Amino acid sequence: MSSPALQLATEDLSVFGVDPWWLVVIKAVFCFAFLVVTVLIAIVWERKVVAWMQLRIGPNRHGPWGMLQSLADGVKLALKEDLVVTASDKVVFILAPVISAIPAFLAVAVIPFGPADHEISIFGTRTTMQLTDLPVALLYILAAASVGIYGIVLAGWASGSTYPLLGGVRSAAQMVSYEIAMGLSFAAVFIYSGSMSTSAIVDAQKHTWFVCLLPVSFVIYVISMVGETNRAPFDLPEAEGELVGGFNTEYSSLKFAMFMLAEYINMVTVSAVASILFLGGWRAPWPISTFWEGANHGWWPLLWMIVKIQLLLFFFIWLRGTLPRLRYDQFMKLGWKVLIPVSLVWLVMVATFRALRNKGYSFGTDVLYVGGAVVVLLLLSIVWDMTRKREEPAAASPSEAFDPMAGGFPVPPLPGQQLPPVPRRRSRTTSQSVAALKGADEDAN
Repeated sequence: MSSPALQLATEDLSVFGVDPWWLVVIKAVFCFAFLVVTVLIAIVWERKVVAWMQLRIGPNRHGPWGMLQSLADGVKLALKEDLVVTASDKVVFILAPVISAIPAFLAVAVIPFGPADHEISIFGTRTTMQLTDLPVALLYILAAASVGIYGIVLAGWASGSTYPLLGGVRSAAQMVSYEIAMGLSFAAVFIYSGSMSTSAIVDAQKHTWFVCLLPVSFVIYVISMVGETNRAPFDLPEAEGELVGGFNTEYSSLKFAMFMLAEYINMVTVSAVASILFLGGWRAPWPISTFWEGANHGWWPLLWMIVKIQLLLFFFIWLRGTLPRLRYDQFMKLGWKVLIPVSLVWLVMVATFRALRNKGYSFGTDVLYVGGAVVVLLLLSIVWDMTRKREEPAAASPSEAFDPMAGGFPVPPLPGQQLPPVPRRRSRTTSQSVAALKGADEDAN
């Protein structure tokens, strides 16, 4: 049975917004420091893990075991020359990294690191392990993530160069494609928890984590969060092989560092959101929570939250060291033709299941109804696929005469056309070799 304070928090969130101003400042500083320190650890961890996966040594010079490599990178970037491209829109060029970095810090304000029942004490004052909460906290997180993408788009446009512009346009298309699927995965969680508040969603997972109840939503969110953060194999806005670095090609020094900081902070944010939505948030894992009653009380929830975030960050790193980059058409096809349709179908199924439960039907009946509907849809799709009229492949036409210089400049042949044979002079290699051998024989005689 949850405490009265926690029930109050999940109903009207009245336990939030009552802290003294100095405690709010301490919490805000903690959120900022938590993100920065986690980013410093993640950068070293990523280099170490990828080096281990690729049988390399990795950073081992700066600090013990190379643990200060992140600080060395920061000092190096700060001391580099800060360039502003002559052909750029200078105001937007300078503001773009700021627009990208600041929204990345905002989302952590509604992330719960512990229960909302004033279990911890800071300098003698009881408080919650969360800066604040909102009735629409997850919509606030989506809004902050959307604003951060504008920094990348504006950076590509303001650089005054072709390849950064293409990277910015790709980023805009990527945001539209994958935030739709991400929002649909959120909707399934809203239906099950009955709230958009982060603390209420964690409280709804007291007995069963949503990763067990909503596995399809979890998979869709994980794919979408990788695409949303522009990480491999979805790092199309900064594909070095085709865009020479993408939207940040013209940036250097601290401006480049802010883009890098925003990318890693967004990784931490989406990992924290995944923990809240599907992995029980600050709750201890199942084996620990069964025999240790104090695992979800005091300061211990902060540990479980950090462990879950670090495991998801390792997932990001594992993807980068394992999978190659997708082509852009494959990337768009995955978002529009796979994730969004599957999200819509799954959302309808979840809504149907919850509606039947609210009507008082038993669990078995619900499974029977929903499973029957799924089987019917599968059968209809199979029948439609078998009976639809398929286009016959066009018969290969005889090769047509093709003049590649008919329009005054060389053009490639169309399908069915063949290039005329290239006139070649008879090779003289064989005849020269034979003549040389005959000459050598005559000299010998």
